[in-house]
Amino acid sequence: MGNTLHFLQVDVFTDRPFFGNPVAVVLDADALSSQTMQRIARWTNLSETTFVLKPTDARADYRLRIFTPERELSFAGHPTLGSARAVLHSGRLMRHDAATLTQECAAGLVKLRRDGDRLFFEVPPARTTPLCATDALAIAQALGLETDAETPVFEAIDVGPVWLTAALRDADQVHALSPDFARLAELSRRLGATGVNVHANYPAGYCDARGEAVQVAVRSFAPAVGVPEDPVCGSGNACVALQRRARGEHQDYIATQGDVIGREGRITVAYRGEGIEIGGATVVAVEGRISVD
Repeated sequence: MGNTLHFLQVDVFTDRPFFGNPVAVVLDADALSSQTMQRIARWTNLSETTFVLKPTDARADYRLRIFTPERELSFAGHPTLGSARAVLHSGRLMRHDAATLTQECAAGLVKLRRDGDRLFFEVPPARTTPLCATDALAIAQALGLETDAETPVFEAIDVGPVWLTAALRDADQVHALSPDFARLAELSRRLGATGVNVHANYPAGYCDARGEAVQVAVRSFAPAVGVPEDPVCGSGNACVALQRRARGEHQDYIATQGDVIGREGRITVAYRGEGIEIGGATVVAVEGRISVD
């Protein structure tokens, strides 16, 4: 059969297979070239595909490379959680009962924490830059928002990926968006961003269809990197959490994402002093071997 590697597909931010956001994970990928990794990521056609390698930093448990169908990312949230689940599930980590993990990636070292069946990553250091009114208006128009209303305040938030992030009026407005993906891709490329990320509050006391209390609705669009709508985005939710904290909101919350496209995901956001953790459930949906000849 030739050279094969262990391959998993992990659904992230869900406890049910075929919901949330899947990530393809290739283990023991040290011998693969960057070109082969990009070709595999283009073939899986998921928002991200990751490759687990031996760490180069003695403080890390493993090293991760992360690819969209179009390019490599320095960091991404749901691939970080899904890859950690794959490493644990496959027995690649000797410390099976470890409460914490350390991932090495192009953005640096990322700390992860286990809480029962859930995994959390610590949001890496971020840089925030306000967008000018002209660019904010162009993004609002590309999202399909009414341009005679007040334009949302967009900020470019860099957590590895750069998300153009803004709060909208309410969750209904978030869910009703009908973006012009070609225009969003053009704006994202011009502004040096991964994509556009929006959020808003649900009414107080709101519960989803499963009867679970949720507080924030999120959607993330990244057509510039080959992902028109990211079903459930860890780095995008990190930017939301950072933006909310900067505006004086410090309460832990549950966010929803993916419901509009039938891929319901639930994201837990926890404020820990100066740090922020993003987490949720993960489930292995596919496991096998992939040919890399």
